[in-house]
Amino acid sequence: MDTTIYVDVANNKQAIEKLEQILLQLNGVERALVDIDDGEVKITYSETELQHEAILSTISRNGFDVLP
Repeated sequence: MDTTIYVDVANNKQAIEKLEQILLQLNGVERALVDIDDGEVKITYSETELQHEAILSTISRNGFDVLP
């Protein structure tokens, strides 16, 4: 499953790298790429191993604001 989420990373390269590492550590995430220009996060994951809500929760718990 592919999903796109937008987060407020304020063009911070270190924050983007941290977010990518956090997401890639989740069981079921196959790919996570963050666009530094607009905070777009593209995630490929297995729906049988991981729920979309768990991804959003993980992002929020680690101090990132998910944008609508």
